[in-house]
Amino acid sequence: MANRVNLEEPALTNEEKMARGSAWLTIGNIGSRLIGIIYIIPWYYWLGANAEASNTLFNMGYNIYALFIMISTAGIPAAIAKQIAFHNSRGEYRTSRKLFHTAAKVMLGFGVVSAIIMYMASPLLSNGAGGGSDLVPAMRSLSVAILVIPFMSVLRGYFQGTQNVAPYAISQLVEQFFRVIYMLSATFIIMRLGSGDHVAAVTQSTFAAFIGALAGVGILLYYFKKEKIKMDILAEESQETVQINSAALLTSVVREAIPFIIIGAAITIFKLVDQYTFIRMMSGFTEYTNNQLMSLMALFGGNPDKLTMVVIGLATAMATVGLPLITEAYAQKNKKDLSQLVTSNLQLYSFIMFPATFGMVMLAYPLNTLFYTPNVLGSRLLIVACLSGLVLGLYMITASMLQGIYENSAALVFFGIGLLVKVVLQAPSIFLLEAYGPLISTTIGFAVASYFNLRKLHQKTGFNISLVVRRTLLIIILTVVMLLATWLTRLGLGTFLSVERKFSAFLLIMGVAAVGGFVYVYLGLKIRLADKLLGPNVIRLRRKLRIK
Repeated sequence: MANRVNLEEPALTNEEKMARGSAWLTIGNIGSRLIGIIYIIPWYYWLGANAEASNTLFNMGYNIYALFIMISTAGIPAAIAKQIAFHNSRGEYRTSRKLFHTAAKVMLGFGVVSAIIMYMASPLLSNGAGGGSDLVPAMRSLSVAILVIPFMSVLRGYFQGTQNVAPYAISQLVEQFFRVIYMLSATFIIMRLGSGDHVAAVTQSTFAAFIGALAGVGILLYYFKKEKIKMDILAEESQETVQINSAALLTSVVREAIPFIIIGAAITIFKLVDQYTFIRMMSGFTEYTNNQLMSLMALFGGNPDKLTMVVIGLATAMATVGLPLITEAYAQKNKKDLSQLVTSNLQLYSFIMFPATFGMVMLAYPLNTLFYTPNVLGSRLLIVACLSGLVLGLYMITASMLQGIYENSAALVFFGIGLLVKVVLQAPSIFLLEAYGPLISTTIGFAVASYFNLRKLHQKTGFNISLVVRRTLLIIILTVVMLLATWLTRLGLGTFLSVERKFSAFLLIMGVAAVGGFVYVYLGLKIRLADKLLGPNVIRLRRKLRIK
């Protein structure tokens, strides 16, 4: 039958799938996050004297919104991906299709219910967070996006589960692009041509999430229509071992999804602890005004998040790619592949995260100048937030792998331990370190959870600790060499480029980043480390570049 031609893609190893998927999701995740931080420059400028207050309102609304998104999507992308990968690996394509259709219908309804709850609860949540009446319209505008996002999550989960992550990544870029275009246009019209009401500007900026979500759904439906022919043909050849039961399928997804809700919302939950405790605790033993405390919250929470989440997004991308591959190896009881996948995932994490994190640390002050304003405290808090992000990324990738091997209860217990550590340390950390305190307590909490995650992963998969440690030490050495090169470059450029002005800070950042990126990539190719972690495509690249 002619229809069956090209159904099978060329066979790829797990490492090649991981590298290809990571490349796509890195493009989508990091690209969308870069778009999401570039807007800060004009947005901050147009808001003028109200910029910090507006940014705090924006981030307060988004923290609560992020939690509602996690609840309303019920961990669907990861849970759907995991279940589809499981059934497809057994040739049960009809079950996968039924699972997708059922989940899509349910999540459309669930989105409506969640949006109504968030809209109605906005005044209560706003007052509890310390945002007052100004935060209510921003939260209500965000609730509209929840109508669309649960359905979008089902579509993304389907593509992730079939290991076709290009549509997933492209939808992230499209969603963010349309979101930023709308929010910048609305902010300019309100602040420069209209009333100048910064609360109205923030409200329209948050409503942009709905505009972006519509665009993301549109692009996913376009790719899904192209994929549907293949899905229908595979369903006809499906090898079902049990009778399909819609209710049972949905129950299994929900059961799998609940841990994904909590683990996926881990960073948001930690941030909400800060949001609901920092101002109250600081008010108890300092003389800061409420406006000063709101500014401090922006400096340690809102401002660094825009930048550090770019780095954390790298870990999220790797976790997203690795999940269906790990579940597939687990379902097939292939212990060798499972061990190799976990080993590769941890090495890939170090290979990408170390240079990205310490590169941002090196450029903390000019980055703070470029996106916000020259500020010594802000840049120091950004450094601590970057280092904290290294631990947060490790937690996200290890927790995802635990869930991939159906150790959901362990992942939940370890998250609970980490959260307890965070809560216990929160008050003394804030008392001793003020604005640094929440970052320190978060880092320690996630470090404890990551330790337990890694220990459990080793017990269940037997991944090669020795190899991971050796490669990580090698990566650290490469990172140190890169930092030396970037430090010398920054010294040189700093003789005629000021880090106090935005344009010269931008030129300095680009120059230092170019040198650092070149040094790290060259060394990675030269010693063949990139070959081992990223596969044949990198080998071909090295040969084209004539690096021996």
